[in-house]
Amino acid sequence: MKKRMLVILIVMGLAVGTASAQFGGVVYDPTNYANALKRYFQLQQQLIQLKNSYSQLVAQYNLAVQMAKNIQNMPARYRAVFSQWRNGTALNTFGNTSGWMTGINSGTSNGGYQQATTQLLPYSPDHLSGMNADELSRVKSQYASVELSDGANTTAMATIGSIRGNAQSVQTQIANLEQDSLSSDPNLNTEVSVLNKINAAGVLTLRTLQDSNKLLASLVEQQTILAKQQRESTTNAINAEIQRRASLAGNLAQVTGTMTDSLQNFRMP
Repeated sequence: MKKRMLVILIVMGLAVGTASAQFGGVVYDPTNYANALKRYFQLQQQLIQLKNSYSQLVAQYNLAVQMAKNIQNMPARYRAVFSQWRNGTALNTFGNTSGWMTGINSGTSNGGYQQATTQLLPYSPDHLSGMNADELSRVKSQYASVELSDGANTTAMATIGSIRGNAQSVQTQIANLEQDSLSSDPNLNTEVSVLNKINAAGVLTLRTLQDSNKLLASLVEQQTILAKQQRESTTNAINAEIQRRASLAGNLAQVTGTMTDSLQNFRMP
């Protein structure tokens, strides 16, 4: 009987504890508490990360603002005046220099070089047929030197004239690039705009170097022709000396042989 009463009291106590938890009592759950602490720690870490990101963004913004500042009054500080391209000029007393000047200033000679130089006359077939092999070779080489020189000079004139003819356009482009580079307009100082100006300056530099290389090539060509002419002069002098010595040796042999025969056939009366 007592045991039955004890069991009933224990069941009633449990029932009362459950009811009190459901109607306002506090129940401690270790799992939920651990999860709550974990979420709180994660929130702390996120807050620290947000603070670091904010500080980094502020530093980047300040750097961007500092980098975006323009130098005040750049045109007055850096703009310089350079010499202008000028066309060549010359008197035209006998009317044979105007074509040359047109070619040297525009690249279109229209026979100006031929008008201002002495014309090379052709050999007649009779003259050529009357030459020996050495003389004919020398004449052909000298003739080729003059023709090569005319070709190199004409090419140099065309190169100089082309550069001068385009000089005004190139100066305009350089002036535009200078104006944009010294401008305080924000639209011309963005990162893309600055890169575009750098690329434009690079292209202009390459074009200028290309023109310089053309002029240097013309000079080298003319120097090569001059070297050929000097070689011809030296070669002709050496060949003439060799021929003279060969002729002298033959003449001496002939004279010596004649004197020997004369002495052998000489008889005293």
